[in-house]
Amino acid sequence: MAVQWYPGHMNKARRIIKDTMSEVDLVIEVMDARIPFSSENPMVAELRQHRPCIKILNKSDLADPATTKLWMAHLEKEQGVKAQALSVLDKSRTKNLPDLCRKLLPDRGTAVKSIRVMIMGIPNVGKSTLINTLAGKTLAKVGDEPAVTKVVSSAQHRILLSGNIALSDTPGILWPKIENENSSYRLAVTGAIKNTAIDFEDIALFAADYLIDAYAEKIVERYKLKQTPQTGTELLEEIGRRRGCLRGGGIIDMNRASEILIHEIRSGALGALSFETPAMIAEETVVDEEEDEPEQG
Repeated sequence: MAVQWYPGHMNKARRIIKDTMSEVDLVIEVMDARIPFSSENPMVAELRQHRPCIKILNKSDLADPATTKLWMAHLEKEQGVKAQALSVLDKSRTKNLPDLCRKLLPDRGTAVKSIRVMIMGIPNVGKSTLINTLAGKTLAKVGDEPAVTKVVSSAQHRILLSGNIALSDTPGILWPKIENENSSYRLAVTGAIKNTAIDFEDIALFAADYLIDAYAEKIVERYKLKQTPQTGTELLEEIGRRRGCLRGGGIIDMNRASEILIHEIRSGALGALSFETPAMIAEETVVDEEEDEPEQG
């Protein structure tokens, strides 16, 4: 799936973040709990280098809890990384984040040496909501379209939290190329890519095929089906029939049916869903590496 993913202003954002990183002690990276790998920016590790990192699996109320546990264990295998699952439905966990920051940097968090934290994440993973919860008031604009945050806060514009923690916000920074094609689809399904840049039917077919394999019982229950469809096209046709997405002559409007499926995935109407597991990503990575290998003469 081809999308306009890396707009020009991202280069400027990356340069500012790199320059500011020397004044940062700890990085908080916010990811979508439904797609931790696909929403994890590979540039973050490059920019933060040796600094400890808290990886937030946000929107965990929308993700399969069993799969989220697998991802937390997988992410914490990396040196200096702690993983935390958060949900807007349970703000108490968010408010415990400052304590976790102090545990990772016990020699800081004093009036003399504050913990300087930079929060990062791709668009539409809930970064602004997290900042507002931590601050206890509305400081960052929240929206359900990607790229709401437009400016990079400099070291002089930090948000002061309790416990001598200074938090710097960044825009939803992207990276130049998505190597895993399936990640492009997952990002589009969950809303990290603007609707104007995607083909709803294309991504809905991807999602429908996945749901048939991974969550057949949920789609049967949600759409009151007598049996599990065999293909994504069949599922979209069933949705179209049941939701009145019909054109003249009884022809199913596949685009409308696709929009319904994507909206219900994003809103949680289909229940808690995860679109990738550590094992799945390991398999896809092997395939990608094999395809990239030059042919032997």
